[in-house]
Amino acid sequence: MEVINTIGRRKTSVARIYLTQGEGKITVNKKNLDDYFPSAILRTIINQPLELTNEAGNYDVKVNVQGGGITGQAEAVRLAIAKAMCEINAEHRLVLKPEGLLTRDPRMVERKKPGRRKARRKFQFSKR
Repeated sequence: MEVINTIGRRKTSVARIYLTQGEGKITVNKKNLDDYFPSAILRTIINQPLELTNEAGNYDVKVNVQGGGITGQAEAVRLAIAKAMCEINAEHRLVLKPEGLLTRDPRMVERKKPGRRKARRKFQFSKR
């Protein structure tokens, strides 16, 4: 039985996963998937690569995720699972690539600039 280890990132979240043959159990930070991600939308995002490759009940996924918020964490886990599915079978790449699941989303929060209130927001100006 082979363990596949991959990493996925999104914003400031980093997800490390360990994928093994099993019955489809997903554990996130030693908690059940439903407990860690209560939102059905986030659980759907995480299961997307497994559903598209028809491997939903075949693998157990153990996830360590840290940093960022819950949406960034869910998308980091999705990227890591998609990468692992490509390691298992190269033909999965043909299904996952057009859906954009193998692309690292580079969008990050823009830094605050000096002399401004936020990254782009200027202080209130009155001509009087």
